[in-house]
This record gives sequence, C-alpha cells and structure tokens, in this order.
Amino acid sequence: MRKSSWVVALLLCVGVVFAGGAAGAQDATPEPLSAFPQSLLAIRTTAGKVLNFKIWNADNPRREEQGLMYVHDMDEHAGMLFVFSGNQRPTMWMKNTYISLDLLFIDEHGLIEYIAAQATPLSLSVIQSPKPSLAVLELKGGASDRLGIKVGDSVVHPSFHNVK
Repeated sequence: MRKSSWVVALLLCVGVVFAGGAAGAQDATPEPLSAFPQSLLAIRTTAGKVLNFKIWNADNPRREEQGLMYVHDMDEHAGMLFVFSGNQRPTMWMKNTYISLDLLFIDEHGLIEYIAAQATPLSLSVIQSPKPSLAVLELKGGASDRLGIKVGDSVVHPSFHNVK
C-alpha cells in the first residue's frame, strides 16, 4: 500500500478529521477488490521462465491508499500493481495489511530493480527502494523466492515501455 506523505500518515494515525468533514482512510469502508480493474501481467525471469499473474490495478489515489489492506489471503499468481506518474522513490507500508507481501520495485522499462521480501503485516515501517521506480508490484509474501523472481527480471505489462 502507498503512503502519500509523513504528514498524512501522522494525521491518520491520530484520527484527525480533515477539512470538509472527511475522516481519515481508516474510517472509510474499503472498496472490494472485485471493483478494482484487473489485468494480466507476466514476469520473464533471467532463468528463462515466464510467470503469469492476474493483478488488480491501483488506478486512483483512493485505491493506491487502500492497496491490499484487509486482505486475509491471496493466490500465489495474484498481485496488485501501483503505477506512479514518472520515476520517483515511492514509499509503501503495511498498515491494515494482514498478510505478508513481497514488494517489487520496477523501472519504466519493466526491470525489477529492488525486492522488499516478506514485508511484515500491520507494520507502519516505511518500505522504499534505493532507486527511483515507476511502479510497485505487490505479491504474496515469499512468492519471489518460491517462484524464482529476482532483481533484473522483466515485468511485461502495458504500463511499461517493454511491451511488444
């Protein structure tokens, strides 16, 4: 899940009500994952495997904020993709996320540049790539190791400049 800024995080943690009367995201009813747009994504490993995934797309700020919060289990070949406007160093966290996740930080060409493996459920610790990224793909915790996904593998999806 994406953390917008330290200020917003602090305000959400203490339950501050924002101007206009809207409460913080923890008070909002989560959108069912079935309402998120879905797409297919493939990972081409440097070992020559092609791994296919059905993913949810966090395609707006509210969906980015919710991410995989409140999910209790998910398939090994499922995930959520967050695509940002240009390369940046996105910050993620595991607030209200009940399962461990692998976070794959991906550049504009679909190259996996960093993997934060088995992020701790419910943690408020910031997870950030050491390099700028265009996107983050969240997979079930441990999936990267179990499926042989490594830094340097390529993600094929219309969001990246590698689609042929």
